[in-house]
Amino acid sequence: MAISNIRYGEGVTKEIGMDLQNLGARRVCLMTDKNLSQLPPVNAVLNSLAKYGINFQMYDNVRVEPTDQSFLDAIKFAKKGEFDAYVAVGGGSVIDTCKAANLYASSPTSDFLDYVNAPIGKGKPVTVPLKPLIAVPTTAGTGSETTGVAIFDFKQLKVKTGIASRAIKPTLGIIDPLHTLSMPERIVANSGFDVLCHALESYTALPYNMRSPCPSNPINRPAYQGSNPISDVWALHALRIVAKYLKRAIRNPEDREARANMHLASAFAGIGFGNAGVHLCHGMSYPISGLVKTYKPKDYNVDHSLVPHGLSVVLTSPAVFTFTAQIHPERHLEAAEILGADIHTARIKDAGFILADTLRKFLFDLNVDDGLAAIGYSKADIPALVKGTLPQERVTKLSPRPQTEEDLSALFEASMKLY
Repeated sequence: MAISNIRYGEGVTKEIGMDLQNLGARRVCLMTDKNLSQLPPVNAVLNSLAKYGINFQMYDNVRVEPTDQSFLDAIKFAKKGEFDAYVAVGGGSVIDTCKAANLYASSPTSDFLDYVNAPIGKGKPVTVPLKPLIAVPTTAGTGSETTGVAIFDFKQLKVKTGIASRAIKPTLGIIDPLHTLSMPERIVANSGFDVLCHALESYTALPYNMRSPCPSNPINRPAYQGSNPISDVWALHALRIVAKYLKRAIRNPEDREARANMHLASAFAGIGFGNAGVHLCHGMSYPISGLVKTYKPKDYNVDHSLVPHGLSVVLTSPAVFTFTAQIHPERHLEAAEILGADIHTARIKDAGFILADTLRKFLFDLNVDDGLAAIGYSKADIPALVKGTLPQERVTKLSPRPQTEEDLSALFEASMKLY
């Protein structure tokens, strides 16, 4: 198991200046995005840096849903700055961008594709020492503050991929629930759907002891290992919090208890999936995000078309869990029960349908777009969506049930409409 150190509590952001002092940091890179640079979370960090006399440079050009080019821009800034510590304040986009900047600035002779996941990149193991990175998440979704994964859109192939290595995980995640109070409703919802799918996918992933072949050297062991006894604990705990608090957190921005708990659930699910991995919802979500045409979500202040990551993941979840439930149906049934299904008279062979119906009801209650058709896709797009899923072997191979191209086509088709 590998996780970052975590510090949790209202107001803990004010300690970040002391943390950097304790690390002996002389030149700090502070990364965020244009929207956040004007909001309370970044202010809280700036105040702490000023109070403790920390010398820093700010990079606020992070793109929401990063691309290879936006990663390269941040990497260029990091190389030029010769920083000895990094601070990322934002959602998964910011934290992931900062991980990549730290990696390539620490390994300046590496080609960009050296560390990108195979088969798109070379997937080389990271052997260089990185600088300390403190992550301050402002959304309750990606769990990126706990994981060694950085995801981006590879524009020329119109597909999402990423870098996965334990070496890039943050040194410290500062989880301050005050930061979630500035999140608009749809951002809370879509971030929460990411937590939901992280928990469900890591709990239902292919078990760690059924994967082969064993890596020839521990350095080649993937961050994503399959479901395992420790990740299971975190995944189930996160799922229970989502069941209890997500709807409240979305519906009432003043509900501090619900928003604070979702912030924790995001980290808990991150600990789970950061070691177990995710599977088909995530594998299929990457082309859904990468091939977006004109969709612009409510509450996102962006100048480009965008399918928020959590939305792209959750829209296929009813179809995916119907498909995977043949393997470990009892786990699918247990998840459905946590999310509110009455399973007293349920037959084990119906586990997938029961979980799918429970998810549909959950999404319907929260006004989620009615499937892929509602965000601009049609049956004509299915071949391209399948083609974009095929290179995602890092996650699709973790599905408990292997899938053919025909299976993927059927899953995309079943996800065109939800209700």
